[in-house]
Amino acid sequence: MENEELIKQCTEKAQKWLAPEYDAETQAEVKRMLENPDKTDLIEAFYKDLEFGTGGLRGIMGVGSNRMNIYTVGAATQGLSNYLNKCFAGKDNISVVVGYDCRNNSQKFAEISANIFSANGIKVYLFEDMRPTPEMSFAIRRLGCQSGIILTASHNPKEYNGYKAYGPDGCQITSEAAAAISAAMQATDPFADVKTMDFDEAVEQGLVRWIDDSCLDAYYDAVVAKSVNNLTDEQVAQAALKLVYTPLNGTGLIPVTEVLKRVGVTDITIVPEQRDPDGNFPTCPYPNPEIREAMQKGIELCQEVKPDLLLATDPDADRVGVACADGDDYTLITGNEMGVLLLDYICKMRLERGEDLSHKVAVTTIVSSAMVDALAQEYGFEMRRCLTGFKYIGDIITGLSDAGEVDRFIFGFEESYGYLSGDHVRDKDAVNASMLICQMAQYYKLQGLNLVQAMQELYKKYGYYHNRTVAIAYPGAEGADKMASIMVNLRNEVPACIAGMKVESVVDYRDGVNGLPKANVFEYDLEGGNKAIVRPSGTEPKIKLYIFATGKDAAEADSLLDAIEKGGRELLS
Repeated sequence: MENEELIKQCTEKAQKWLAPEYDAETQAEVKRMLENPDKTDLIEAFYKDLEFGTGGLRGIMGVGSNRMNIYTVGAATQGLSNYLNKCFAGKDNISVVVGYDCRNNSQKFAEISANIFSANGIKVYLFEDMRPTPEMSFAIRRLGCQSGIILTASHNPKEYNGYKAYGPDGCQITSEAAAAISAAMQATDPFADVKTMDFDEAVEQGLVRWIDDSCLDAYYDAVVAKSVNNLTDEQVAQAALKLVYTPLNGTGLIPVTEVLKRVGVTDITIVPEQRDPDGNFPTCPYPNPEIREAMQKGIELCQEVKPDLLLATDPDADRVGVACADGDDYTLITGNEMGVLLLDYICKMRLERGEDLSHKVAVTTIVSSAMVDALAQEYGFEMRRCLTGFKYIGDIITGLSDAGEVDRFIFGFEESYGYLSGDHVRDKDAVNASMLICQMAQYYKLQGLNLVQAMQELYKKYGYYHNRTVAIAYPGAEGADKMASIMVNLRNEVPACIAGMKVESVVDYRDGVNGLPKANVFEYDLEGGNKAIVRPSGTEPKIKLYIFATGKDAAEADSLLDAIEKGGRELLS
């Protein structure tokens, strides 16, 4: 009965998309869905409206209210325009930065957004070509804009696209702003309420302006300025780095190689199959440097080239992954491991420069490695934790900046391969991180170590803090209900143990913890200092299980991880 009611609701919504205002291709697809006896596609496309959150929009491209298309993008842009005109009422020349990456339809969605902003009296600064997310974040503050958007789905599969929205500080929008934009979006008729104008006319009237190379050069200069390298020219030459790099058919090629060239890393072999931008991602349908499948082409090339390390950036170049030789194979360094390595390296370099670290601040998330606490004790800096999502790290940087203390910030990272060592942007920056990683690799090369070996040295010093992230998918309309039901059940029935380990305490972030915003997250503190955290993804139909274990050696820590994963999967089934 419930399914019949859902089909009825979806049918009524879909029939509205047969109006003559919708383009012929859209109407034809809607008709196909309505006439198909199998209503799966219809339900998936219309069972809900695509939600606008702090990460903006993200979804599969296609026809329907729950899909990324010109109509949902148009409604979002009109909602954002309404919000900006209300927030900055009385201000002359409200402006936004608009960028896009390599994904299919990204440029089209960007130009449609520019047309709508222009029709609402909002000046648009538009990149002339696809650009990484961190460059967009940088441009917002450099150009003095009130907002910015970039059309990207980051590391999601090719079927996806997204719409990230940013505030005047270059950080992803606040929860309050997202709620206001979402409300405006839901109240927007995709035709009657969406203002638009001709793109060429907007350019002619000066409402759309192209971002020139001076902004890009300023970004490169800002990234290079965040170097903490203390090596002499002679030492750099002695530790000349050989690199294999892949942009995973995304936007990273030009900015990453340009910045590396500026710091003297020039021996770079590009993975040929993944060099050119391609929204179909033909060699890695899931272009995420966290997974080995995406890195495989690079690893195969490494077998020939024998580099010091393999570097991979995701399509919008805000995440970066690394692999190094480890015996006869190549080992991927996890996001937590790289965060620990970089933080330790930055502290070492700053201490060599005679800096006092006692007033410095590093930031990570509640689902990142506890090993950073050992580093904080060793070096004396303040370690702050925030909710998952780099916007929360950006918020802390903005808070320090507003207090005139931005120089206190030295590093921020999240376990999902996002890193930042400066305040030039307020989002994760794979270009900045690539530079730091390569310079760190040079530092360790002089000691006869690669980065995998360097991490082993840190484990020996601080303890075997191992961690793992497991993403459990719940696709479709039924999946969303299943996810919601699981989270309700977890609140109603607290497990006494997980994997045979006593649950010593449970932290429910829904109530707000340690001054953090409320979040739908559970933290299970297990005996022996182990931990499991459950968090529904904000961008995909998945529940993420974060597992943390500490052992006397790597084998014991890994064995504990396996046990906790098994228990966690049972909990989320």
